[in-house]
Amino acid sequence: MKKTPEPVSEILEKPLADALGERYLSYALSTIMSRSLPDVRDGLKPVHRRLLFAMSQLRLEPTTPPKKSARVVGDVIGKFHPHGDTAVYDALVRLAQDFAVRYPLIDGQGNFGNIDGDNAAAMRYTEARLTDVAKALLAGIDEDAVDFRATYDGDGEEPVVLPAAFPNLLANGSSGIAVGMATSIPPHNVGEICDALRHLIKQPDAPVETLVGFMPGPDFPTGGVLVESRDQVLEAYRTGRGGFRLRARWTVEKLGQGTWQVIVTEIPYQVPKSRLIEKIADLLTQKKLVLLEDIRDESAEDVRLVLVPKSRNVDPEVMMASLFQATDLEVRFPLNMNVLGRDNVPRVMNLRDVLRAFLDHRMEVLVRRSTHRLGKIDHRLEVLDGYLKAYLNLDEVIRIIREEDEPKAELMRTFDLTDVQAEAILNMRLRNLRKLEEMELRTEHATLSEEKAGLELLLRDESLRWKRLTEEVAEIKKRFGKGPLGDRRTLVAEAPVLIDIPVDAVVEREPVTVLCSDKGWIRAVRGHLNEGERADVKYKDGDRESFWLHCETTDKILVFASNGKFFTLTADKLPRGRGFGEPVRLMIDLGNDVDIVTLMKHQPDRRLIVASDDGRGFQVDEAEVLAQTRAGKQVLNLESGRSARVCHPVDGDHVAVIGNNRKLLIFPLEELPVMTRGKGVQLQKYKDASLSDLKTFRFAEGLGWPSGERRRLETDVTPWLGLRGSAGKMPPNGFPKTNRFE
Repeated sequence: MKKTPEPVSEILEKPLADALGERYLSYALSTIMSRSLPDVRDGLKPVHRRLLFAMSQLRLEPTTPPKKSARVVGDVIGKFHPHGDTAVYDALVRLAQDFAVRYPLIDGQGNFGNIDGDNAAAMRYTEARLTDVAKALLAGIDEDAVDFRATYDGDGEEPVVLPAAFPNLLANGSSGIAVGMATSIPPHNVGEICDALRHLIKQPDAPVETLVGFMPGPDFPTGGVLVESRDQVLEAYRTGRGGFRLRARWTVEKLGQGTWQVIVTEIPYQVPKSRLIEKIADLLTQKKLVLLEDIRDESAEDVRLVLVPKSRNVDPEVMMASLFQATDLEVRFPLNMNVLGRDNVPRVMNLRDVLRAFLDHRMEVLVRRSTHRLGKIDHRLEVLDGYLKAYLNLDEVIRIIREEDEPKAELMRTFDLTDVQAEAILNMRLRNLRKLEEMELRTEHATLSEEKAGLELLLRDESLRWKRLTEEVAEIKKRFGKGPLGDRRTLVAEAPVLIDIPVDAVVEREPVTVLCSDKGWIRAVRGHLNEGERADVKYKDGDRESFWLHCETTDKILVFASNGKFFTLTADKLPRGRGFGEPVRLMIDLGNDVDIVTLMKHQPDRRLIVASDDGRGFQVDEAEVLAQTRAGKQVLNLESGRSARVCHPVDGDHVAVIGNNRKLLIFPLEELPVMTRGKGVQLQKYKDASLSDLKTFRFAEGLGWPSGERRRLETDVTPWLGLRGSAGKMPPNGFPKTNRFE
């Protein structure tokens, strides 16, 4: 017997990069289309769509008893979704949580988790069935409303998209992360969505601004207060990208003797209550919420968080503003309407595009359902015509069936019947003969004929179809847009007035000594250390103290770098005295080969002199140099190869400048201009030298400098007084060899 040769696997020769690229692209497309991004038409990802379809196949109607969640999950992974049961059950649980989904699609029985962040019970302990909203999404699925495709094993069929007689994408929102793209859509109020849909049917070119008039913003299941400005809301819906600031809803509860407490009744969406309380309690322990005394959770079925102030003299608005700034009592929910279109291509859509896509889908569903119903009516009318002929000749029909060898062919020949009519007559049971009453047959025939004429007119006239869609949208609003489920939960408020929160409101004031080493390691040690105590501070091997200053934890620290930039640190944010601190480069973007020139406590009403090593500089108001970002603020512009050398507070009426050539020059402060940014003017003229130090002093009091353990004062400095930009003269005898004033 001849042996069948082994099949040889196909071997393709191609560069590894190309092979990996093709496979990664396939994976990316699979993730985008089959897992992470929702379809704009029904607002569902494949796992959610398969869950609802599997439950409809199990006849888990809103009016029937629920079944074990494990049974549902088993059907889903066995027939439709080739993934793990945990992922499918997690998706089922979320669709049943009324604090996670604005309009739940699954009615869960048992422990399905809570707003504290606790997990649901295992799937063997919980039960589930569909809600009325889910039934609306599935309405018409058996009437050829949508296309079906083969399941993953080819053993069955699943819908490509649901008919979706409910605007689920905007009503329930969606979020997901795919490969290289993500989506984040907040939930909205279905009544407002329906109003926008009806307006868009009347005005197909309606601008987004008009539609936002009907949909002023998201409507989260946990309520809260939307505090985004209208301009930002419009821009987000116009572009499909943006975000919304959401705050907890709170009230002041008056107590006896002028005392009060704040009651939080609604927290932001997707913020677990237990973690929120833990965070606030942790900040209290760290003494970072100095206006707050205590927090208590008195929640039952409703949220009730009690915030106790330090004293009754605290302003509730200021206390809450500090909490909004430091905790998740205020969050920003992103908007990124990146969805799959009808062509399965992901794109970012604006509000009008999303609403239009839903209407177009419903129009297609209406046409397909009407066509399907028309076919059913034609078939039934054909059968009824046959029944009428049989009724008029009932005795002959019975004779043919009893006596003829081929009754079907004889019936078709004798009464001019079609194959369908003859088959229907032959399949009729004897007990149904009494139902063949002519009036009933003709009444049903007339009713179906009238319905057929209406459907044919509907399919011919587009305006009638849009009218029907308007009625459908009105019905959606009537069913789901009113009552406890439909009432708006999130309050749309104006953008809040900016409250100037003093640092004392969020940080407890205490004295610290800020220490920065020669290698740039910084820390804050509790208390104001004297010289002896600073000498006992430990540094890394080969490192030593470079800068120090006494300040409070509420102070801001200015860092002036050799690249001419100012950086801002907060004393409270600095690492405490444990260990050696942290490199300051981890806190600000100093850049390579950039050194710290000076470190000082910020005083808003003070003025500084900044200067570069080539002797150019100017005055600048300290309020102008505060940096809002890690990148710092460029104040002193430098020529190539030059660096910043001095930053000195103004305290006097004259400026003393000395170069490393030991030439001293004194000139009036008024000759130095006040600027916000630039190179400045020439302070002192150099030849083969550079600026060493600078200070301001009061001319009448004289110029002082350290001399050993004492301090020397030169009262008559007239010999060194000159014009700004001149060379200067040798300093007085005894001036430090370091060419430094301090």
